[in-house]
Amino acid sequence: MYETEAVREVVNLVNEETDSWAEVLNRLRRAQGQQAAVSHAPDRAGFKIVAGGIRQCLTERRQGRTPPLGEAELEKLFLTLA
Repeated sequence: MYETEAVREVVNLVNEETDSWAEVLNRLRRAQGQQAAVSHAPDRAGFKIVAGGIRQCLTERRQGRTPPLGEAELEKLFLTLA
């Protein structure tokens, strides 16, 4: 009976430790996912800004006006994000 209780106690300790490690790993995975989302957000915003600039330049040219940015400036902005 003593051996059985000792074995149960060890098994319980191992299970508790395993659960603790699983919690830690889950938290780390969630944090990693959040960091990835945060790091992609500025990229997406930057691409939207560049796309808006390209759209504005095309509209300005169609209307016979000089666009606020030239092709070289837009290309530089785009490559900065890539």
